[in-house]
Amino acid sequence: MTLRIGMIGPGGMGRAHIERIHSVISGGRVVGVSDVNADNARAVAEQIGGTAFDSSTDLINSPDIDAIMITSHGPAHEPDVIAAIEAGKYVFCEKPLAPTAEACVRIMEAEQKAGRKLVTVGFMRRFDASYREMKQIIDDGEIGEPLMVNCAHRNPTVPEFYTWDMAINDTAIHEIDTMRWLLGEEFVSARVDKPKKTSLRFEHLQDPLVLILYTESGVRVSDEVFVNCQYGYDIQCEVVAETGAVRLSDQELVQRADKLGRRNRLTMDHNQRFGGAFVTEVQEWITAVTEDRHTGSSSWDGYAAAVVCDAGVQALTADGEVPISMMDKPALYA
Repeated sequence: MTLRIGMIGPGGMGRAHIERIHSVISGGRVVGVSDVNADNARAVAEQIGGTAFDSSTDLINSPDIDAIMITSHGPAHEPDVIAAIEAGKYVFCEKPLAPTAEACVRIMEAEQKAGRKLVTVGFMRRFDASYREMKQIIDDGEIGEPLMVNCAHRNPTVPEFYTWDMAINDTAIHEIDTMRWLLGEEFVSARVDKPKKTSLRFEHLQDPLVLILYTESGVRVSDEVFVNCQYGYDIQCEVVAETGAVRLSDQELVQRADKLGRRNRLTMDHNQRFGGAFVTEVQEWITAVTEDRHTGSSSWDGYAAAVVCDAGVQALTADGEVPISMMDKPALYA
């Protein structure tokens, strides 16, 4: 059986997923698309030999579509995710699930009414081999209880439309979800430290910044967000525990040695660094949907990330720590 996927919002991320699904991943094919830009939808449909639907509603309700993939702009996610749930179709939604915690709650309410988990949120780092190995070491208790985690998320540059709050909502959200998953607990407070600003930034940005989070058990997570570091796409993570530490290795493409010394060539964007994770993530989703089961992160994870992001954005201008409070987890996600 080939899973017939309908994609909403086939922009850069969507096209990258189509390429993976059609060339690397097995068991699925994108057979229909819709987009607010009708010309783009028609162009993508022609490239893949599929159908360009007039609206996302038409795509979701089509009997020729088995499952939905949403790669549109975040603020547009909520109505399409809920429509897919009401149609009884599994949906893969790129992060964020929705731009506010309240919108995520409405999505969870729709799922609870449906009585089953249908939504997978695209937090791809959970599928990265190195992060998965780190989690296995932590879960096996090989280094004792985690005490603190030091992360860094560095981009070469960002475009001028990148705003201060996007450092939390668009960038740090990856570490927020990954640390919840890695440590197996929720965050209770957020603070933002503001180091000296790089001169190689747009004037409206505080860059770099450091998001400080504490978990329920007291683990301190530090996430340095530096989106104009110039030299590469550099993702770092070290978990310091009671009897040892575990960290991501350098993510170089090659290592070069010559008369100038030994040095690495770093990845330059998320597709280079996490290309394998994207493939694993979508492959596992297609396999699970074909077997009529949920996999990956849930709507609850999307909600939890939104709550922490809200606190992080508030902490950008607050003096001191901002408390994080979440609703009780519904039984569906327990």
